[in-house]
Amino acid sequence: MENILMNKSAIELLKQWDPFHIGVDNYDTEAADVVAALQGIDDPSKLAKIIQTVYEHSFEQWIPFEKCVEISYKLIAIKFEAKCIV
Repeated sequence: MENILMNKSAIELLKQWDPFHIGVDNYDTEAADVVAALQGIDDPSKLAKIIQTVYEHSFEQWIPFEKCVEISYKLIAIKFEAKCIV
């Protein structure tokens, strides 16, 4: 149950993030990849590097690492919040 809740919240957050301003419905694959990585990562810097790599690979555009760290903290907060609910 906690994973389903976490995954839905994390995917919604990533879609709303829209780092390239191309619309919230254009990041399904990237969001899924990041959420899969989130399952096993608790370190915001490690998660931020994965976010940066995934999005840059798909869109061939650079995202500042600080922006990736910012979203990674929010994702990890969602992860821990989901664990506390159960």
